[in-house]
This record gives sequence, C-alpha cells and structure tokens, in this order.
Amino acid sequence: CAGEPLNAEIIDRVRAMWGLTIRDGYGQTETTAQIGNSPGQAVKPGSMGRPLPGYRIAILDQANDSVTEGEVALPLGAARPAGLMRGYVDAATGALRGTDGAYYRTGDVAQIDADGYLTFVGRADDVFKSSDYRISPFELESVLIEHASVAEAAVVPKPDEIRLSVPVAYVALVPGAVADRATALSIFRHARARLAPFKRIREIVFVTDLPKTISGKIRRVQLRRGEAGGEAGLAGEVVRFAESAFPELASGEGGAQA
Repeated sequence: CAGEPLNAEIIDRVRAMWGLTIRDGYGQTETTAQIGNSPGQAVKPGSMGRPLPGYRIAILDQANDSVTEGEVALPLGAARPAGLMRGYVDAATGALRGTDGAYYRTGDVAQIDADGYLTFVGRADDVFKSSDYRISPFELESVLIEHASVAEAAVVPKPDEIRLSVPVAYVALVPGAVADRATALSIFRHARARLAPFKRIREIVFVTDLPKTISGKIRRVQLRRGEAGGEAGLAGEVVRFAESAFPELASGEGGAQA
C-alpha cells in the first residue's frame, strides 16, 4: 500500500467480494521493499509481513537495544542489505550522510510478534503519549474507518494539562452521512466499544476533506499544528464535537471510563 498502511478491514472486504488476498508490504525509496507478505506464507490481517530475503530487520529503542515495539532499522557494515541507498548527499559538501552509524533508521515505528510478523504503528513523529501511554494514530484510525459513516480518519494529539495530550479524530464522512450530533455520538460509541479507556477519542472534528500531500499521504503535521493553536488551513466546513458534551456517554454507555 503506497504512502499509508493497509487497514485489515480492506483486506477482508476484497477477499469477501472478489476472493483475492491483498498482500501488504513495507519499504522506502531509500531501502526498496524490505518487509512483505510473500506468496506461500499466511497473511496476518493488519501485519505488513516478515523481512524479505536479503534484509535483516531490527526493531530498536533510542539506545539501539532490540525491543518488541520500536523504530524499524537496518544494520550496516557486513549485514548491510544490497538494496539500501549509499546515503543522502549533502548539497553543500557532497558528503554522504544517514548511513554512517551502526544502523540506518527508517523513522517508522513497528511491533514484532513471536512469529516474526511486523505491524506498522506509525511514523515516529506521529506516535504520541497520553497519560504516559504510547498512542498509535493508525490503530485508532483503523477502528474509526470500520464505522459505516466514516470514509477517512486521521488522529492527532491535542495538548492536555492533565494527560499531556489526548486523541482528537479528524473525520471525513461518506456521501450521504451528516456531520451532526447523532453521527458524532454513534462514532464515539463505536470507538469506545473497541478501544482501551486510555485510547478514547476525546474530540471528533468533521471535515470536508483531510489535508494531503501530492502523493496522497494525510498531512497529520498540519492537523497537529491546528490542535497546538496554529493554523490548520482546512478547506470547507469544519464541525467539532467534544466527548464531554455527551452525558449519555458519561453514564457508562458505549465503553469503560478513565
């Protein structure tokens, strides 16, 4: 899937409608394809697969220690894969940079399970903390787009005095859906029933379109800037609903409290 991870529900829909299995994978211009669901191996919905031949994938923390959730990295030196770039050229000096340490770091965060399958968590600069928990926007967005009224969703942090930050969901609706209180309540209930309490969506912002790059990637940095008090530059109608404005949720309907 180019630019964004492939949601598990899309794989299920295509399989149900056409009997085909989409095989997700992961790579960068700098590395070529390095992880994938190769033919002949079982597909785990939501996973981008296992390391492809010729690639030794490391999942590292900031101290370069192996962890089950961390940044995707490739070893350099003798284990350097043939598909990895030589480096980034410094325009001023002509020197190469970016591949001069023990590892090439991709800037992407993933989880690895006991079978060696890797699951995308998010860009390192998109993952955020709420009440000392790490929040993956991709996980929350995957839940949101399972709702029948949601066409696209992007989750970003909003600064919070108590929790450091809380998840806010920007949502573009399918044709015919109305950006009103009833739709917001339905989406809040849907998300609360499927997410842990610390991952609860605290606000829903209905937008006409999500901001995107020329290659179709959602510009979460633009949305984060808006939540931090800057200008988000959104076109069209913008309607915001706070979870706290729904007393029927506070009564315990639709999910646990936190």
